Amino acid sequence: MISCSVQKQSTATNANPPDKKEVLEVAERANQYFMNKWPDAGKEIVGKKVWPSNLWTRAVYYEGLIALYKVDPKKEYYNYALDWSQKHNWDMMRGTYTRNADNQACGQTYLDLYEIDGRKNPERIKYVKMSMDSMIASGKSDDWWWIDALQMGMPIYSKLGRITGDKKYFDKNYEMYAFTKYKHGGNGLYNAKDKLWWRDKSFVPPYKEPNGEDCYWSRGNGWVVAALVRTLEDTPKSDAHYQEYLQDYKDLLSALVPIQREDGFWNVSLHDPTNFGSKEMTGTALFVYGMAYGINNNLIDKKTYLPVLTKAWNAIVKDSVQPNGFLGWVQGTGKEPKDGQPLSVSKEPDFEDYGLGCLLLAASEVYQLK
Repeated sequence: MISCSVQKQSTATNANPPDKKEVLEVAERANQYFMNKWPDAGKEIVGKKVWPSNLWTRAVYYEGLIALYKVDPKKEYYNYALDWSQKHNWDMMRGTYTRNADNQACGQTYLDLYEIDGRKNPERIKYVKMSMDSMIASGKSDDWWWIDALQMGMPIYSKLGRITGDKKYFDKNYEMYAFTKYKHGGNGLYNAKDKLWWRDKSFVPPYKEPNGEDCYWSRGNGWVVAALVRTLEDTPKSDAHYQEYLQDYKDLLSALVPIQREDGFWNVSLHDPTNFGSKEMTGTALFVYGMAYGINNNLIDKKTYLPVLTKAWNAIVKDSVQPNGFLGWVQGTGKEPKDGQPLSVSKEPDFEDYGLGCLLLAASEVYQLK
């Protein structure tokens, strides 16, 4: 149950979608800042260690860039994504046969580029398919032990299923999703009562937040929203599990409405605003993405969700996106509210790319609102 300390929101029912030109300008400004900073798409990322640039954080950025390209098809976006993919030989991070969804996330962009180019270049999906086929052949289904993995992995299976027409990819996708939802940590990482997800088994009760509530991490639940959106996008409605994905997606969004902050953002701890309660862009942007997609595809009630997402998008534009394109209020990598804290408008997170990816995913759907 939600404690009385969780902030409530009241919204008008006659909100108008954000102006399309302004949405595009915000996306372009933030993206240009990043492209200027990283002119070499294959350059390694140096932090506490050295990372190849096809790690999950950069993969999420390219998901967003491709989404932006689909509504604003600028050649430089396509070329930037193509250059990145070619410099990694269209392969997974840590090799083709990795089982880690973070290492496989880059495959989503490879598959998109394969389709954008008319399916003329099979080398673009060769290693992605080999990687997923090896997962299927293993018979294992317990790899997604943290909910972030759903966003990194699920869309690859659903895209491959649609591209190849082979049902095995849809079946494996659900098998792994169901293990995470119902079995991991004993009874799964999904709490049907609150309609939200625990990040991993270490946060399943008896773990509690300082205010006594369950710990539901904002960005983690944002990853689930994105995973379900991108899975619904490619899974046929005739699939045996489509309706379950759809219901889980609707339920999660419904749980977000009463806990939106007054300023439009969501707290990093969804049920405990006292635990590092401040603005946070990434989870908020993913929720906007999910809600806008639902309205654009007639999956959710526009009167209910348009005011919520508009308020959130306006907050991101006002408080997070800076005049030069830098994104403030971005929580760094981690798994819970305390990671990367404290946040501020000027603090640079340990990785800046996935935050931009979240923003671009949101912008691509907000732009399409009618």
